[in-house]
Amino acid sequence: MNEGRTIVLDEDAERRLWRKIAFRIIPLVGIAYVISYIDRANLGYIAKPMSADLGMTTAQLGFAAGLFFLGYVLVEVPSNMMLRRFGARIWISRIIISWGMVTAVTGAVQSATQLYIARVILGFAEAGLAAGILLFLTFWFPKKQRAWAMSAFFLCIPLSSIIGAPIAAALLQWGQALLGIAGWRSLFVVEGVLTIMVGVIILMFLPEKPSKAKWLTADEKIYVNKILSEEAAEQVSHGAMTGMRQALTNGRTWALAVAFFAIVFGLYPIAFFLPTMIENLSSSIGSAANVSSVLLAAIPSVAAIVVMVLWSRVAVRRSAVFSTTVPMAFGALGLVGATFTQNGALFIIAVCVSISGIYTAMPQFWRIPALSMTGAAAAAGIALINSVSNLSGFIGPYVTGAIETATGSYTYALLTIAAVIVVGLIILLTVGRRAEALGVRGDGIAVNSGDVATDSADKL
Repeated sequence: MNEGRTIVLDEDAERRLWRKIAFRIIPLVGIAYVISYIDRANLGYIAKPMSADLGMTTAQLGFAAGLFFLGYVLVEVPSNMMLRRFGARIWISRIIISWGMVTAVTGAVQSATQLYIARVILGFAEAGLAAGILLFLTFWFPKKQRAWAMSAFFLCIPLSSIIGAPIAAALLQWGQALLGIAGWRSLFVVEGVLTIMVGVIILMFLPEKPSKAKWLTADEKIYVNKILSEEAAEQVSHGAMTGMRQALTNGRTWALAVAFFAIVFGLYPIAFFLPTMIENLSSSIGSAANVSSVLLAAIPSVAAIVVMVLWSRVAVRRSAVFSTTVPMAFGALGLVGATFTQNGALFIIAVCVSISGIYTAMPQFWRIPALSMTGAAAAAGIALINSVSNLSGFIGPYVTGAIETATGSYTYALLTIAAVIVVGLIILLTVGRRAEALGVRGDGIAVNSGDVATDSADKL
């Protein structure tokens, strides 16, 4: 293959090329992400029967849910550096297979202590998946295509709830008859086996980078590599961070990490406790409460998918900060609204608004750090931001469970989550806007939000 050749594609050919790459790449990494979020949320689906069998309080359940993120946070950055060294295919499949084994074994726990230990080990096993996939996508999609590619990928999060809820409901209902063990235990076993199978599929079919993709023509490989190389060179010339230490010690990276922490702070508490919240509010569920509340908990995820698709069409012409903070505001407002209703239907509507806002903000946020990081800095910076944000996975469920145990209600927990989201929104409107302005201009000159919006639309 002659790398020195100049390849020119017309608009239609280029569109077909990126669509071809998306169809080959996003479903593979997407299914891994779907399985990971189902795995993280499964404690919420089985909270009632598992806590009853193991004798756990709500606070203990929240603590167990959060312990997953301790190991996850500790090895997130090293994991991403290993991905750069060993390659995405091997490293991502290693992560998936190892956590599938741990999940399957979790179905045998007999006490709260054993569950705590299993959750910590699971965190170490799964660490690096999300950051690794985000980094992997930058190997394939330049800035102009990254906005929609990220949005398409992040659709996997609400999709995981839609898929996971019926699976959990079915196993809660029939797991005992099918596998001869309690329904909640069968959920762990089935999810673990499915996860291992996905890991094998990733190992077999995921290409490392465009130059290794057998389904790309020689000209397509040259074209993609040229665009990505030129973009990386342009970022460096504009002062983008390139080294690992530079990214890990930069104040802007840490500010963005705190902002993303705030965005996702409510994600896990709602995922873990929403079925219980719905059951507590509804008086018409009856004897099949566990199953019905799990199925109702999937409704906000359906709403989120619709909003994410619609907002991505608006966001492509607006600045990344605007595209992130607007849905964040709705995320906070939805939680506040949920605290003022004792009606199950109105509560679900308010949660739909909140979940849609949180999910929609997530892919738009990742447009911001990509403007000022490349190479090792991107690997370390993305991992750091994701690692700090995952502390919310420990703090959020634990705080939510503790507040509910102390007050007998989720009202103050929801208000606390809303307040944290507002703090993140303020950070993005200050530090985030300055970071975006520098990234867009590349010359260190601050610009107003209107300029940022215009320039972002042109470049993204």
